[in-house]
Amino acid sequence: MTQSLDIAVIGATGTVGETLVQILEERDFPVGNLHLLASSESAGHSVPFRNKNVRVREVDEFDFSKVKLVFFAAGPAITLSYAARAHTAGCSLIDLSGALPADQAPQIVPEANAEVLASLKAPFQVSSPSPSATTLAVVLAPLLGIIDLQRINLTACLAVSAQGREAVTELARQTAELLNVRPLEPSFFDRQMAFNLLAQVGKPDEQGHTQLEKRLVREVRQVMALPSLKISVTCIQAPVFFGDSYSVTLQTAGEVDLAQVNAALDDAPGIELVEAGDYPTAVGDAVGQDVVYVGRVRRGIDDPSELNLWLTSDNVRKGAALNAVQVAELLIKDLS
Repeated sequence: MTQSLDIAVIGATGTVGETLVQILEERDFPVGNLHLLASSESAGHSVPFRNKNVRVREVDEFDFSKVKLVFFAAGPAITLSYAARAHTAGCSLIDLSGALPADQAPQIVPEANAEVLASLKAPFQVSSPSPSATTLAVVLAPLLGIIDLQRINLTACLAVSAQGREAVTELARQTAELLNVRPLEPSFFDRQMAFNLLAQVGKPDEQGHTQLEKRLVREVRQVMALPSLKISVTCIQAPVFFGDSYSVTLQTAGEVDLAQVNAALDDAPGIELVEAGDYPTAVGDAVGQDVVYVGRVRRGIDDPSELNLWLTSDNVRKGAALNAVQVAELLIKDLS
């Protein structure tokens, strides 16, 4: 039996942090003492865990030597402010913010590159990629052995929960105002989000690419160990609370064998393949689930070396919190 570990969760009152705590309980992770941490604004709140309400404390006052493992489920600024302090205290960390460079904290998706962990030593510093990169890596992993991948073209339709609780509240407010025929005044978003699609998530750079798009490309290349892979990505904001959806085109060097592709996807961990003629949706299938749903598997209309896929997954659960906990489950044998 694995010895219990004292752990901390930073960002415990956010959507990802709360889900992470829930998954620790659901999967019976060997938690000894659980320390929930957040900013001074959120300190004092409580989060349920194993039939108790655990009080959230201010991260700035925390002594990291009290724990063996800490999840950073807040923004990049928080990770950059406290990661070194945690590591110096001998605490292993799993970062979900994307703040740490890959040579310091490699990106890990257990279904795709768990073997990387074997080369690391405690105290560990690892990263859990963005939900989009995690979802794509889960699906690419079983395919790389049967296709010669040349390029990825990706359109990511992202739920507003990726931007936190305030974005969820704003979408709900806008929806209510429009349904009640009241004037709409955008707040969190710079324009109408309800019943609309926004062409970008975040501000673009001089070349027109957003930080999220560049992060996705960087993380997929690193997780799949394909540093020169060509990836074209557009992230759009969809009027959906939870659950991301993706239109993916994989360009290969040879003719795609659809039977082989379907068999590989059907047998792969972390994937639910939807039979031909049907397709998955975020709301109807993915939300609250622990797998990536794959449907509409087909070759290009006039290019047999093109493979088209439709993916959907719960961005907060599968894409973020669950992946981080799965990484922790692989590490705990070296932390006890």
